[in-house]
Amino acid sequence: MPPKFKRHLNDDDVTGSVKSERRNLLEEDSDEEEDFFLRGPAGPRFGPRNDKIRHVQNQVDEVIDVMQENITKVIERGERLDDLQDKSESLSDNATAFSNRSKQLRRQMWWRGCKMKALVALVAVILLLVIIRSDVDFILVTVRAESGSRDCLSNVASVGTSSKETSLLN
Repeated sequence: MPPKFKRHLNDDDVTGSVKSERRNLLEEDSDEEEDFFLRGPAGPRFGPRNDKIRHVQNQVDEVIDVMQENITKVIERGERLDDLQDKSESLSDNATAFSNRSKQLRRQMWWRGCKMKALVALVAVILLLVIIRSDVDFILVTVRAESGSRDCLSNVASVGTSSKETSLLN
């Protein structure tokens, strides 16, 4: 029993299968147009007409090659465009996220500035109250000292008068 799959095919196997496939296609009912495409044009194999056909066939082969290259380039271009579109969408998403984050950060910094200003204002008010309090205490002490010195002077004056009186009495 022959193996189902051959690992190495020779040219005879390949051309034989092509010929048998062509024979099978031609044996079935076919139109003249199909026969033309499968068998090629009928007529002499040599001569000026065959040269023209070969020339046209070569041109057709060149056009087919160019078109295949063009199709390949268009497919590659489409892939690059898809990649570019994905990158632009990603960049747009990143820009939106950056904008949102910058707004959030701006608000945080504004609140931080407000808190700092409020803290500085509170410290200034406390310092002002301490200064005012110490000035009031100083004024009260001064007033007390002055009133105390007046009392002392009046006491001294009363003592002085009493000493005059006492000296007069003596």
